[in-house]
Amino acid sequence: MQRKAYVPGLAALLVTLVAGCTSGTGGDGSDIDDKAGVPTTTTAPPGKYRTLREPCGSVDPATLRDLLPGVAQLPEEQREKAYKGTAAVTYDTDRRVGCAWTADSPDASHNLVIDVERVVSYDPAVSDADKAQEVYAKKEDGATLPPPAVGAGGGPGDDTDDASEDTDPSGSPSPGKTPNAATTPPGLQPRLLDDLGDAAFVDDVYAASGSAAKRRTVSVVFRTSNVVVTVRYAEQPAHSTTVPDSKELQEKARGLARKLADQLNE
Repeated sequence: MQRKAYVPGLAALLVTLVAGCTSGTGGDGSDIDDKAGVPTTTTAPPGKYRTLREPCGSVDPATLRDLLPGVAQLPEEQREKAYKGTAAVTYDTDRRVGCAWTADSPDASHNLVIDVERVVSYDPAVSDADKAQEVYAKKEDGATLPPPAVGAGGGPGDDTDDASEDTDPSGSPSPGKTPNAATTPPGLQPRLLDDLGDAAFVDDVYAASGSAAKRRTVSVVFRTSNVVVTVRYAEQPAHSTTVPDSKELQEKARGLARKLADQLNE
């Protein structure tokens, strides 16, 4: 049998074609790792915060005395216990912590709650901070903030629009809730805040009936990188004719929120 001739040029061409199929760019246009043979992906940066502070110790005694005036009237042993607060039960204190304080006095009862959540994204394409923004946005959507057009106008119709959010189809206030415009001075209605963290808002809810009659609850929520903090401060006067001061509660809640934000930056 006659042996076929060996052509060196043809062999070199085959080697080049095989190499071109196993390196460079894949058929779908994605980058291919020459060694691993898999597409390369870009991983989003991790969050700024990896741990959380102990919550009950995050509020200094002077601030607690201001927020919980009834505690000062308690016997020393009870006073110390009240200032310590009650830590929230969580499964991972590096992911979520909280603490609550309650104080009663002849004039009013006060309740303070802080909640701190460190958000972690399990999607490599989504950063922890972006995931935290999603968590914050849900809280903002659940608040009683008026539509943007209401706050932008600043006209006399704003109060009417605010009140319509808290009424039933008959035009009467919803049970257990009074329209914010009727009880909150102008400029103090629920709104976005631009001086706290990466995003923030303050909510102000007044209960006019039910078991929480005359109770006002102010919530300040803010996000800093991948941490979302909620400060909830409530007052319920002992006398039915007394309406909690919205300005005072908001100032105290916002003051505490700023202190917690400063602690995150330490």
